[in-house]
Amino acid sequence: MRLKNKSALITGGTSGIGLATAKRFIAEGAKVAVTGRDEAVFDRVKAELGENSLVLKGDVRSLKDMRAIAAEVKEKFGGLDVVFANAGWAFPSALDDIDDERYSEIMDINVKGVVFTLQAVLPDLREGSSVILTTSFVDQTGKHGISLTAAAKAAVRSLARSWSYEFLDRKIRFNAIAPGAIETPLIGRWGMADEDVRNLKVELAKAIPVGHMGRAEDIAYAALYLASDESSYVIGTELVVDGGASQL
Repeated sequence: MRLKNKSALITGGTSGIGLATAKRFIAEGAKVAVTGRDEAVFDRVKAELGENSLVLKGDVRSLKDMRAIAAEVKEKFGGLDVVFANAGWAFPSALDDIDDERYSEIMDINVKGVVFTLQAVLPDLREGSSVILTTSFVDQTGKHGISLTAAAKAAVRSLARSWSYEFLDRKIRFNAIAPGAIETPLIGRWGMADEDVRNLKVELAKAIPVGHMGRAEDIAYAALYLASDESSYVIGTELVVDGGASQL
């Protein structure tokens, strides 16, 4: 019960990595609030997470939404010990294909969303809290067609360092997790045919030294470590969980 008596907020917590992490945190004793935009899945998510959870609607790009979420979490939990700013979006985009809409979508969800999440919850973070930001292994590599996502995640990596220093007086730890290619619903939302999605996953797996894509649970265990007191001497770092893709 590594998170016993602790309260957590996970953005983008109704599917994939966020949902797997919420389940892991609850199993370790935490009360967890998750956010998402698709109300159609809320009842199912609530049933999966159980009584120690809140499922809240909100768009991380909206400071108004995030402040409303923060107020509800404070009312129900009293304060926060862990924040996992996980909501994000990736989309393959060659330089010539980037337009205003694509730029805003990727940069706003990944960067503005993290900034607004932290602005909203900062007053409710208890001394000694752990904040985890989701980056990506692509912020350390050069890959075709992913430059905008890589740049957004690199910005988030920088925020983890800057905020670590900024909030030393409150003993709030900021760290980042950089997932590699993970089996989540994300790729299926790129508008590709099912066969193309399967083929892409095969190609991704071939490029990973361990020989397969990761699971959402792999990231959840990394988040658990950073959320727990076991990582009390870890601050400002980026934990890469990518099967060796960016390292070997």
